[in-house]
Amino acid sequence: MKLLLHAALHTLDEATPRASALAIQGGRIVGVGGDELVERFPQAERTDLGGRTVLPGLTDAHIHLQHYALSLQKVDGETGTREECLRRVADRARATPPGEWVLGHGWQQNDWGGEFPTAAQLDAVAPDHPVYLTAKSLHAGWANSAALRRAGITAATTDPPNGRIGRDERGNPSGILYEAAMERVASVLPEVTLEQLAGALASAQPILWRLGLTGAHDFDQRLCFMALQLLHQRGELRLRVTKSIPLELLPQARDLGLRSGFGDEMLRIGSVKVFMDGALGPRTAAMFQPYAHEAENRGQLNMDREALYEIGRQAVESGLSLAVHAIGDRANHEVLEALGHLRAFEREKHLPAFRHRIEHVQILHPDDARRLGALGLIASMQPIHATSDMPAAEKFWGERCALAYAWRTQLESGAVLAFGSDAPVESPNPFLGLHAAVTRRRADGTPAPAGWHPEQRLSLREAWAAFTRGPALAGGMEDRAGKLAPGFFADLLVLEKDPFTCEPDELLKMQSSATMVNGDWVWRS
Repeated sequence: MKLLLHAALHTLDEATPRASALAIQGGRIVGVGGDELVERFPQAERTDLGGRTVLPGLTDAHIHLQHYALSLQKVDGETGTREECLRRVADRARATPPGEWVLGHGWQQNDWGGEFPTAAQLDAVAPDHPVYLTAKSLHAGWANSAALRRAGITAATTDPPNGRIGRDERGNPSGILYEAAMERVASVLPEVTLEQLAGALASAQPILWRLGLTGAHDFDQRLCFMALQLLHQRGELRLRVTKSIPLELLPQARDLGLRSGFGDEMLRIGSVKVFMDGALGPRTAAMFQPYAHEAENRGQLNMDREALYEIGRQAVESGLSLAVHAIGDRANHEVLEALGHLRAFEREKHLPAFRHRIEHVQILHPDDARRLGALGLIASMQPIHATSDMPAAEKFWGERCALAYAWRTQLESGAVLAFGSDAPVESPNPFLGLHAAVTRRRADGTPAPAGWHPEQRLSLREAWAAFTRGPALAGGMEDRAGKLAPGFFADLLVLEKDPFTCEPDELLKMQSSATMVNGDWVWRS
């Protein structure tokens, strides 16, 4: 048994919002109060926190654990210039035997003046290696000529459904692959073994603990689920994970009888993940009106409302909720239409109202702004996207940005906010997300002291709840996670400063000095 004393506790529990002591037994909180807990639990192991701030542990409600863990081993392509990215590729190529793959992640053409890079540019710095770098959005890839040859991509290769091969003026592959076309290269990359991935995930956990994360909702594929199970079986999974099911595996999940919430307190089934459209970065998010400066481009809609409704019907009949990726206003509209019909189906069949989620909700049509709340949906959003995407959003969406990354609108409409990072698309650091949510400013203070569309800012308490209470409810664990109260998980972090009293910009430098998961200290600085 543990007793944490002399702490500045923010419990996020309405019954006891502030306290100075916490009693923990069997991975759960058994007492919240003050010095009287010493008398109640005289045999407890005592830790004097010396007035440090204690808060519920944070959960990243949208992360790609496999992609993030493996990205730590790749070339970091998130650079201010294309030349710096190419220099890093050249450095890695020199350290890699000829013929072996050079992999990277994080490039963003909007940071390089807006022009997409080419295969020839990679050829020049790594002529003896196949090179492939995924874009920051994970919705585009940049390949050199050797990588294109290994993938069998030529001028004669046709675009796949829901994908496009970038081409030069002569029709030859340019080196940029959009959406489903990325699978052509992904299919010929060296396969990561189960043990390799388990090792990468284990190595990533301490990084996440240091950032104050005690839980995650993962949106990667089957191999990631297998690796998480392996870590859990070995007693090495020390992060609470809610695991999505890829749409292509819905038939198998139904045949097996898997349901949302199946599992245990450390690893459980979440929702069926569906992609409705692309992303802002490569301008494939599905829009009602064209992107500014691209009169023919309205993005890419992967399916219509009828197709999504049919997927949803199959899911809820099997006890599974939906998590639907939708970024553009048209994509979000189609999702809302489908989920409206799905709610009617749930009522007709006397099914529960499942905890369906829309992932990203980056821009909405004014007519749809308050529909998530009306339908009882979860707005799974990533505040750090707003500050990262501001220039591109203004350039390509213009006045439509009034309802872009509209957290305040969603909260006031009654939708549940569940915040995450989309790492490795962005940093998994939740303090960067908290800063974005309360300021809508970048670290350098741009675009203005009041922030970008400041009417959408949140209070820190609202933002913290979106990293704690929101994910707990989305994962069906609101009765045991997301706050510090008797009967709840002893998942918490310790901070040297109180984020509720310091200047918002100080959030940018914060990290946990100690993190506890299930009553055990997993990280101490």
